[in-house]
Amino acid sequence: MLMRRWVALVSCGLLCLLAGCSASSSTVSSLPDGSSLLHQAAGATRQMNSAHFTVKVNGTVPGLPLTAADGDLTRDGKAKGTATVDEFGQPLQIEFVLVDKALYLEGPTGGFRPVPGGTGLYDPTAILNPNTGAARVLSGITGARTQGKETINGIAAYRVTGEAGKGVVAGLVPGVDSSVEVTVWVRADSTHQLVRALIQLPSDKQGAHSSSVDITLSNANKPVTIAAPALR
Repeated sequence: MLMRRWVALVSCGLLCLLAGCSASSSTVSSLPDGSSLLHQAAGATRQMNSAHFTVKVNGTVPGLPLTAADGDLTRDGKAKGTATVDEFGQPLQIEFVLVDKALYLEGPTGGFRPVPGGTGLYDPTAILNPNTGAARVLSGITGARTQGKETINGIAAYRVTGEAGKGVVAGLVPGVDSSVEVTVWVRADSTHQLVRALIQLPSDKQGAHSSSVDITLSNANKPVTIAAPALR
């Protein structure tokens, strides 16, 4: 709901880096249990106070003209970064700052301007919300299977796949009306922090190609300074 409101309010989306990965030679028999990994990752994610995040939307997601996002966020309600969305068929890139539920946007020209009201505010820190964010998704995945060990941006991680109901992912992806396939990458070290989550939407009734939302987290708990921008 928060993300849906952000899109309706801003009419623009978020800019991102899609994490690349390379497979290792680990065999399935030597891999840790998927459910245990998800349980550990959910606990670690609930403890995150800050992180760098990226979001990439592949294809079309109903109610989400968001293309990509790249920025920093904190669990106490602050975020900043760049965003890209489809604006009348053209990509529009902006900068955004979110502080104390006040949203500031800077478009292609001019300085930052506050969004009047705050109605429909999307809080990217919802990603770190233990009740509706990434931790909720990790806790709600069923049929978890550890498929391999890969390297994501230089970080060794286990790849785990499963399925999640629409209510589980609603805090991160709007417009989902059925269960979805979810693939997550969890750090292979003792932190077991979430590295990446790929939410694959089912094909539509016409058999069109399915879409996906790709979210990555990095720099967990590193100090982040976010303040309201100077206004012109």
